[in-house]
This record gives sequence, C-alpha cells and structure tokens, in this order.
Amino acid sequence: MRPSLAITMGDPAGIGPEVILKALADPRVTDNCQVTVVGSGSVLQETYNRLADLGEPLASLDQFALLDLPADGKITPGLGNAASGAASFAYLETAIARTLAGQFQAIVTGPIAKSAWKAAGHDYPGQTELLADRAGVENFAMLFVARSPYNGWTPIVLLATTHIPLRQVPDALTPALLSSKLDLLVDCLCSDFGIDRPRIAIAGLNPHSGERGQLGREEQDWLIPWIERQRQNRQIDIEGPVPPDTLWVKPAQAWYRTVPEKSDRKFSVPDAYLALYHDQGLIPVKMLAFDRAVNTSIGLPFVRTSPDHGTAFDIAGHGVANATNMKAALQVATELAYQKNVKI
Repeated sequence: MRPSLAITMGDPAGIGPEVILKALADPRVTDNCQVTVVGSGSVLQETYNRLADLGEPLASLDQFALLDLPADGKITPGLGNAASGAASFAYLETAIARTLAGQFQAIVTGPIAKSAWKAAGHDYPGQTELLADRAGVENFAMLFVARSPYNGWTPIVLLATTHIPLRQVPDALTPALLSSKLDLLVDCLCSDFGIDRPRIAIAGLNPHSGERGQLGREEQDWLIPWIERQRQNRQIDIEGPVPPDTLWVKPAQAWYRTVPEKSDRKFSVPDAYLALYHDQGLIPVKMLAFDRAVNTSIGLPFVRTSPDHGTAFDIAGHGVANATNMKAALQVATELAYQKNVKI
C-alpha cells in the first residue's frame, strides 16, 4: 500500500521548487509513496535547467506526476509578490479539493509567504488555517516532530495557539481551548505513534510559571486547576505547568545522547510537549532541528505535513537550499498516511 501524496510547490518564487526537485531525486523518499506535484510546470522546468549543472541530484519532470497550474504573471526567484501569492494559494486549494475527493491521502505543503497571499487578496494567517477551513474543521492544531540524527529519538511538540499576536495569547488561552488541543494530542499519540499511555509536559505561560502568582496569575487562577482535573480524568501522565525556561532542557539533552526505549516509564523525557504559544514551542524546535523538523496538522480528515522553514527568498534560485526538511516531511506523511490506510 503506497500512499498517494500531493506536494504543493508553495510560493513559486521561493525555494519550494528547488527543495522538491532535490527531495524527489532521493529514492529513499519516493520508493514508499506515489507523489504528484501540484504547481507550475514551467517554474519547475526553469528551476531544473538553472540548477542541473551544480552537481546535486535533481528529479527531472518525467520522474513524477505533475498537476500543472501555470502562474498568472511573471515569477522571479526571490521576489514574492501578488502573482506568486495567487499561484501558491491556487496550488493548495487544488490539492485540498483533490484530497477531499479521494485522489490523495496526504498533502505535503511547500513554504508560502503570508505577505504574498495578502497581496493577492487572501487573508488567511497561514496554510494550516486554509486547510482547516476548506476541510470544515474547527478543532485542529499544529504539531511538530523531528527525528534526532544521533539516536532516532523523536520530540513531539503541539502548539495551543498559533498565528496570533503575542499580546492576544493570554486571552485566547482558556480551559476549553486547552482541553480540545489535549484531546487532539492524546488521540494523535495513541493512534499515529502507538503510545497507549503518553506522558505529556505542559508549559507554563509566565516566567517561572507565575512564581505562585507573583509573575502572573494565569497559572494560579485556572491553568493549575485545569491540569489537576486532566490528571484525574484521563489515562495519561501529565507534568506541569513546567516553567518555560526549563521545559526544554531535558529534550535538548536527549536530542544529542542515546535515549532508552519509550516503554521505559522511568525515563525522564516525556512523549510530547504542549506549548502555549507559537514561539514558546518553535524556538526550541528550530534550535534543535531546523533542517529536520516537520509541521503536521492534526484534526484534519487527511494527513498534512510541511517542512518547518519558510520561502527563503534570499537564496531562492541559487541552488543552495537544503532539502532535508522536505525529505523528512515526505517521509512523515508517508508513514502517517500508511497508518491511516491500514486502519481503514
């Protein structure tokens, strides 16, 4: 059972076309799945022609299926604009529609520029929100995974809030919101990662988790009571609220050393981490695994993954983009889609 994956090119002026061609040249990525690139064939061909003589393997256009959506306007590497934003939006909309119709089991999204989307008249905070909107889903979340090259350990990080201004985070966080995110996380850990009784560490919001109310009242007023209720009502182990400045110390140590099997419940590193806002979770993830972290959207009726990096307009077209993230995103999508197919 080789899952069918749709790969959206992302912003055609960014590094998406380059990392796709580099990733699809690796048979370890493509042997276990069927891929269709959703994007502009002319941009892919121009990228191939520009980079073919630089020495790094590239997949030619006859090595994969292509759903060709020509961009309406000139696309210049490194220059994101309304034309590139409209193109990347169209790629994703098409992939979503085809996936909901049953053509694909997973979508792997190339990086987009939110500013280019806005220039094209599309006012979405990001791809995750568009995916949820088109799928008719209200309860969804961004979850990040990475595999350590030193020992294979896989940190799993879920964000309670995503693309909102920092000053809005305390108001957005509520017991109901965290309960819905924790539901998604527990279900994902059990069904997709095979962890029957997961250990989850939950971050505090304020420095030192509020220092007993001296540095913020959120922990005392509702976060600690909410965590206590989860401990009593769920078949999971919960740590927290862990002070944000110490939450990531043990994961960083685990990333670089040999880690016991997860079945060893005495081992101090949890199975997953629930961060309360965007940068609280993604700064440590990107410090540890900038070229390996994968963003996966949970709560959708299909698998979606994405490399955890942006369009990198500053290096687009120069042939120096690292495709490790895209390869990891394809491999994770293949694994998750396979698991869902097996259960069906």
